[in-house]
Amino acid sequence: MESESEIAATAAAHAADTEYLVRKNMTSGYQLFSLLTPPVYLAFSLSRYGRSSFSVNRLLRATWIGVYSLGIAAGGAFGYVRYGFSSPEHVQKQRIRVTYDTSRLRAEDHSVIGSLLCGVVVPAIFWKRAHIVNLVLGGAGVGSSIGLVWHYTRAWTGDVPPKANLHG
Repeated sequence: MESESEIAATAAAHAADTEYLVRKNMTSGYQLFSLLTPPVYLAFSLSRYGRSSFSVNRLLRATWIGVYSLGIAAGGAFGYVRYGFSSPEHVQKQRIRVTYDTSRLRAEDHSVIGSLLCGVVVPAIFWKRAHIVNLVLGGAGVGSSIGLVWHYTRAWTGDVPPKANLHG
């Protein structure tokens, strides 16, 4: 039988692994919704209201609201439901797999780089066309999607990141 300290250590490790994986899923939700929100909003807006009601301000506002509220919340909820009720062994294996997934790391890096660049460039280009909050946060959301598209284009053309060797 396991002692109380071993049970507590297993529970603490499971909680830490679950927290890590939920944060990674929140990042994935952010990235997914940064890809989906602008074209979905654009299609909805143009089909519903026509071209005359389109504005950069509304597109950027919809982007950051969709990405930050829906994307992060959906990713976190999915991660918690998926890993919070799984066995500690399964969660530990998943954490190790996710931690050393070089393709995921590259996608996150490109997403962050795109967010930072577009968070600065979009306000510089559309300064008079939208509010500053929408420019910066919406630009970061659009930049995240551009970074992901860049990552997937590189992977599709054959520039795949090397696999991490976990077995020594």
